[in-house]
Amino acid sequence: MLIDIGTGSGLSIAHSARLNPAQFFIGVDANPRPLEKISERIHRRPEKGGLPNVLFVQAAVEHLPSELDGIACQVHVQFPWGSLLRAVATGEPLPMRNLRRISKSGAALEVVLGLDPVRDRSEIERLNLQALSADYIKSVLAPRYKEAGFEIVDQAALAHAGRGQMNSAWAKRLSFGGNRELFRIRARAL
Repeated sequence: MLIDIGTGSGLSIAHSARLNPAQFFIGVDANPRPLEKISERIHRRPEKGGLPNVLFVQAAVEHLPSELDGIACQVHVQFPWGSLLRAVATGEPLPMRNLRRISKSGAALEVVLGLDPVRDRSEIERLNLQALSADYIKSVLAPRYKEAGFEIVDQAALAHAGRGQMNSAWAKRLSFGGNRELFRIRARAL
């Protein structure tokens, strides 16, 4: 089971569910509005575009429902914003422990962070975020993730050319112009 935290419109999860009908997907977002249309579509009959292997949940990472405890084999956080961005970009304890709480032992956590130091300056300052770098991830995030129950196993800056290949409408938008730095962090639940 894959749980996508901060799923946004849910289109990425729906696309993955169509490609992998034997796997179950849960999209979680604090804002239900972008999920209204897709939530209606998934309940149609499969021949009409329905997806019986998808569920959407309205919840913030700070308040994930206990029904999700220990069910995820994979947890994705792609292009977070607001409090979710702060949580994964600083290793904030409560949200990170909540991500661990929904993960099975050995589950994969994948975080993709994308910030433009100029365009996103007000959000970076508001959330008091440090510049993303390999050194920051290794020296600051790795210990904080470990305290929450995750071991970072891989980190990488994503090349501009590969951004459009990610299964996300936001990633495709980011592949055109700008100086947005993208980092992918892969971790394993201990």
